Amino acid sequence: TSSAIRHSLRTPAMAHFSGEDGDKTAHYPYDTAAPAACLPQVGEADPWSATAGATIGVQQPWRIQKREYRRSAGTRTMQAPLTPTRGAPLHANLMVRTVVSAGLSTRLFRLPPIVQRAGNQDMGTQTRETSTMKRKSKQHNRGAWIVAAIVMASIGLPLIKALAEEPSSYSPVVIKEAFETTMARMKAAKPDVMQRQADLLAERYDLSDRPAEGVAMSRGKPIQAGVRVKLTPGTTWAELANMPPAEIRNKGLFPKGFLPLPHPNHAEGGMVFPQHHIDEINKQEGRNLTRFDLDYDLPTHLLPEYPPPIYLTTRTDLGDVSQGKVVTIDNYYKLFNGILNPKQLEGFRLLVTPFPQQQFNQTEDRRSARPHRGVTCFDCHVNGHTNATTHLVGDIRPQAFRHGLDTPPLRGVNIQRLFGSQRALKSIEDFTEFEQRAAYFDGDPVIATKKGANILERGSQVHFMAEVQALFDFPPAPKLDVFGKLDPAKATEAELRGQAAFFGKGRCAECHPAPYYTDNLMHNLRTERFFKPQMINDRMTVGDGPIKTFPLRGIKDSPPYHHDRRLLTLEDTVEFYNLILGVKLTEQEKKDVVAFMRCL
Repeated sequence: TSSAIRHSLRTPAMAHFSGEDGDKTAHYPYDTAAPAACLPQVGEADPWSATAGATIGVQQPWRIQKREYRRSAGTRTMQAPLTPTRGAPLHANLMVRTVVSAGLSTRLFRLPPIVQRAGNQDMGTQTRETSTMKRKSKQHNRGAWIVAAIVMASIGLPLIKALAEEPSSYSPVVIKEAFETTMARMKAAKPDVMQRQADLLAERYDLSDRPAEGVAMSRGKPIQAGVRVKLTPGTTWAELANMPPAEIRNKGLFPKGFLPLPHPNHAEGGMVFPQHHIDEINKQEGRNLTRFDLDYDLPTHLLPEYPPPIYLTTRTDLGDVSQGKVVTIDNYYKLFNGILNPKQLEGFRLLVTPFPQQQFNQTEDRRSARPHRGVTCFDCHVNGHTNATTHLVGDIRPQAFRHGLDTPPLRGVNIQRLFGSQRALKSIEDFTEFEQRAAYFDGDPVIATKKGANILERGSQVHFMAEVQALFDFPPAPKLDVFGKLDPAKATEAELRGQAAFFGKGRCAECHPAPYYTDNLMHNLRTERFFKPQMINDRMTVGDGPIKTFPLRGIKDSPPYHHDRRLLTLEDTVEFYNLILGVKLTEQEKKDVVAFMRCL
């Protein structure tokens, strides 16, 4: 442990915290469970003494100078002894850890020293500050602030706060801060939050607009081409592919773009919508999905086309039934009356009806400027497809370990048997019912009750909504035969070579078999073989665990890829799996596999 940190932890501190008996503000010099290494040692120079050359005596105890219990009824003062515990390891957060161990939760941490030394006097006899000690406190205040600044620059206030908090599975129910104060605070922090995410993306990826020639999504939006993940300087993809995972891990060579991608503000989380979707819903419904605390992070050219087409398994003769529109509560009836039956129309109505959600609701605990009606299923799964809205999974705690997510398409749910990237729900009915009970509120039924959970009735509402979702078909794939493989008469040589590598050397088909290119199972890639755990933008980077095998049919229509948006193009995806699976495809084979997947 560095000397600078060791001495900074001796610096007096003030912490504001809350407990069962009200808000408290405590002034104290050290952690009450501080190790001996952090306390002034006998014979050491006394940092608070006004006498030149003064040293620490054998029986010079240190005490809490003042603790105020602030209540609506007034303020009272008490003294308490400071009892060090020897032999404990030194931690950067130990001063605030004491508060936690006493059963209180830290709310704010700062470092103005307001303390005096009790000397050899009895702890309970000193009841007021003298003017001499006040002057001493002022003299040492400047130096302590400098040391505190060094410590904060070294280890970071966010990390101290994170370490000081006791993990909880629950979100706070009673919000004590006024909504106007919360909004002002988060608005002020927003530029820094977004710049931090922008810096991370620029460090990891090439975000330029480079469309592939002659390849487009179903309604004509160009597909982005090329590997966008940046390599560590001095390495090549071929060199990485020939290294064992342990070597890549030990040398820190795993491409940063292959690491889990944090949420735009991971510590806060929640649904974040692309700006073009916010604008469209505001225009149609007057329902504003803007968050005052953050914006969407990826550029539009890397996202799915908008609005996406809708194909129905029951009316393949009609092609795209969306008429080029974003389907909402304003137009669903006009678009689908006469195409769907009454039960399906009612299911569709529920899919485009807003209901309260964690960030968009009527309470003071929201992230919209005004009380909000909520969000719809189609706000993320627009037109039964996706607009790449991001969120955090609700099934992991604590917050730093929650995965970011990419909204998957609803196309082809009729052939899927698992739902949710890791929850492994067994039917589309389960998924439909529990999304609003769980995912809408971060998996917290207590908060859901407060903010207005919409409890769907299984026999009618859930059934109706599930039946509509099961009608959303994959887009046409004219080069595939009825078995889901390429028709040699229609495919190019590169596409046919790519199919051979996909089903052979690349081992892609072991998880993604034809015709729909999913095995309806879950697989653990054990990516943690390639990197060491690390905290990145408040996201603890560890292995992903088992993840659902999503279908690859229509894959060119739904960038970005992987369950958390970390892979921006199909080329990125091929490079990722080539490294993780160790199949050592050649450069030409990788290009051919991309060409094949664009046919799906």
